[in-house]
Amino acid sequence: MALRARSEKATSTPMAQAVEGLALLAGLYLAASPWITGFSGFTALTITNLIAGIAFVLFTMGFVNSAYERTHGMSWAALGIGVFTIIAPWVVTGSFDTTRTIWSNCVVGGVMVCLALLTAVMGAAGARRR
Repeated sequence: MALRARSEKATSTPMAQAVEGLALLAGLYLAASPWITGFSGFTALTITNLIAGIAFVLFTMGFVNSAYERTHGMSWAALGIGVFTIIAPWVVTGSFDTTRTIWSNCVVGGVMVCLALLTAVMGAAGARRR
């Protein structure tokens, strides 16, 4: 019960709520970016962005707001997704390095990296307070 109370306290801070909200928006944008920016014709990159966006949301939200103390390790996987998002236009089969794909993936990937790092820092800080 005490762990649940601490996790609810950690997730109720304005900073944690802001990070979770931005992470949700970043992941949803990545998943929808092929249709938003107009490169949905690149099937491999479209599928890659869709899967990576959904995975990012799941990792940063801690699989439906679990305790930061137990799930901050998942933020490191989210960090990997953010880095992969940045390099995806060049490494996904077919070389999709157009201006739209590069700008979209690099900007949202950079935001994802920052949010994943913030989630990891908040989780580590919560673990130290115990």
